[in-house]
Amino acid sequence: MPTYRFSQVNVFSASPLNGNPLAVVHDADDLSEDQMFALARWTNLSETTFLLKPTHLDADYCVRIFTPQGELPFAGHPTLGSCHVWLMAGGAPIKADRILQQCGVGLVSIRRNDVRLEFSAPPLIRSGPIAKGDLAQIARGLGLSVADIAHHQWVDNGPGWCAVMLDSAERVLSIKPDWATLLPFNLGVVGPHRSGADATVEVRAFIGRGGYEDPVTGSLNASLAQWLMAAGLVSSPYTAAQGTVMQRAGRVHLSQTSNTVWVGGQVVDVIQGEITL
Repeated sequence: MPTYRFSQVNVFSASPLNGNPLAVVHDADDLSEDQMFALARWTNLSETTFLLKPTHLDADYCVRIFTPQGELPFAGHPTLGSCHVWLMAGGAPIKADRILQQCGVGLVSIRRNDVRLEFSAPPLIRSGPIAKGDLAQIARGLGLSVADIAHHQWVDNGPGWCAVMLDSAERVLSIKPDWATLLPFNLGVVGPHRSGADATVEVRAFIGRGGYEDPVTGSLNASLAQWLMAAGLVSSPYTAAQGTVMQRAGRVHLSQTSNTVWVGGQVVDVIQGEITL
């Protein structure tokens, strides 16, 4: 049976065990979609990615992103983790100051910034307020009243995100989700930290379609930043904490230059080897 180079990295933390793990298969062009999906179910991580030769002339590489439930057109921690693995394996970008990743949403620009990588947030494909009935269902799923929700918005950049903002990080951390009620929403919840904390906001990501919480979520933080900064609810740059309830210490760094929101985080190598498929 064929063997493939395999990496497992940790994203959005300088520690090997405090962020969000990602499995990456190198040179995966010969794998079928069924094999990719089967491996994603087997690793049982939030995402497993597969590095492929690009088909777009401007792209440096192509990545396919799978969860145990199916394929995603885009996700944040797989973008940073896959880029790191590609670079560490000897990948040389066409342009010295940018890496261009091809994925389901098209081309995503990535840049190196000191100790971390940063990707440009893809445009939102859905925005605007959450409908009254949906908002009431979300509030019930979070054990809250609608009056507890200070702000709300659709912030979908591919995975189907919507988001609510609460009055404090403490309120965000206290949530115990009712998964049956949150179905089918993929929901981000954000609340401000008190002055002096090492992060501006606390973020949690509830995957209603899968019934689980994601540790540290780049795509959600990307779309949250576009919403929150445009609405004047946070200022650029800022840092988001995520994963606290799950005993993680994820840190996502958000900034805006001109019309581009950049989403950054550190990536740490954890496992290197081969996998037989």
